[in-house]
Formats: sequence, C-alpha cells, structure tokens
Amino acid sequence: MSSYVIAAPDALAAASQELTGLGSAIRAANSAVAASTTQVLAAGGDEVSAVIARLFGSYGQDYQAFSAQTAAFHEQFVRALAVGSSAYATAEALNASPLQTIEQLILDVINAPTNILLGRPLLGNGADAAPGSGGRGGDGGILIGNGGSGGSGAVGQAGGRGGNAGLFGWGGVGGAGGTGAPGMAGGPGGNGGSGGFLGGNGGAGGIGGAGGAGGIGMNGGSGGTGGNGGANQALLGWA
Repeated sequence: MSSYVIAAPDALAAASQELTGLGSAIRAANSAVAASTTQVLAAGGDEVSAVIARLFGSYGQDYQAFSAQTAAFHEQFVRALAVGSSAYATAEALNASPLQTIEQLILDVINAPTNILLGRPLLGNGADAAPGSGGRGGDGGILIGNGGSGGSGAVGQAGGRGGNAGLFGWGGVGGAGGTGAPGMAGGPGGNGGSGGFLGGNGGAGGIGGAGGAGGIGMNGGSGGTGGNGGANQALLGWA
C-alpha cells in the first residue's frame, strides 16, 4: 500500500523535547502563583472583603484544577509524539525493501492499543472503503495519517464519507454517488473528510452519480449532487 505521509524523525524528536520544556515552564509558573491565587487574603475585616477574597480564591482553585488537567493531556501528547518519533526512526533504519514486513509489524504493535481503545491507529493512513459499498473511509492516525477514501455508492445510493485526518494529514476523498436506476436520480457524492488539526487540507467531496436512463414514456433521472469538501481546520496553516 502506497503512502503519502512524510515524517522527519529528528524534527519530531526536537518538537517533543521543546514541548517537554514548555510544559515544565508552565507547571513551574502555575506552582509559583498557586498559593497567592487560591488563598487570597481579604483586603479588610468586613464581610464584603471576605466574600470577595473567597470568590477570587475559588477562581484560582478552578484555574489550578484546569491547569492540572491540561498538564496531564500535555504529558500524554508529548509521550505519544516521542513514541511516534522513535517508531519512524526505527522504520527508516529498516527502510530496505526486504524489511518492509518488519516495518509493518512495528507499526502494528504501536497502533494496537489505540486501535483497540479508539478504533483508529496512532500512525498511518486510514483504510479506503470498498467500491460500491457507500462505506465511510477509515480515519487516519491520531498523530499522523491521511483519512481513507469513501466507497462509491451502489445503484442510486450515496457515496461514503472520507475519513478524517488526525493532527497531521489530509482528509479522505468522498466516494462517488451511484448511477441512478432507470428514470431515477443518481446518488449524491460523499462528503470529504476533515483535515488535520495541526496541518493538512480537508478531502474533496465525491462527484454525484449520473441519472438513470429514460425509456418509453419515462424521462431520464437527474444527476446526483456532489459531496461537500472536508473541513480545513489546521491551526498552523500548513497544507
């Protein structure tokens, strides 16, 4: 299976280290202000000052709780990025053609946990849906991977939606609508999958199916509408 994903392991490793340093700096800053923001002293001895102090203290506690959740997600993301970098570095070292099977085995091991828990790989492209099935294309890897193409529709049926990309990757192309039965409209094309959150375009919508042929005393069917293109939601403007 051909792949259009290009990874630079050194760049991924460097990004992982920089994100680790950034996370440490944010945690240190949060710890430094924790006491002064969660235990605010009242400006005076009156009841109003005490209420205001408790209010601001509760805001500080809410922020610290949110910060802890964000730090946990950040740590998981950095760990996943480091794993991906190591995996691609290993795959490049084994890039000789006779060792492609070993490379796939390594990716299978890496992708097994997320396939079981989330139904999609950590790295790699989503699977294309079968032609004529109208099925949805598989989602690309959570970190890196393009969405799979939607399957074309059966007679008069809609094409399947393209799979979504993860953080980096292109959305899958929507499947073409099926040709209409005699005198009936063609099926609509499937919508394209969404592009990656950090880089990549949405997939193109599938073309509508041709209208069914006319006959004696029967007009031909209209063509199906084309699918919508997938959302381009990249935060970094990479395409």
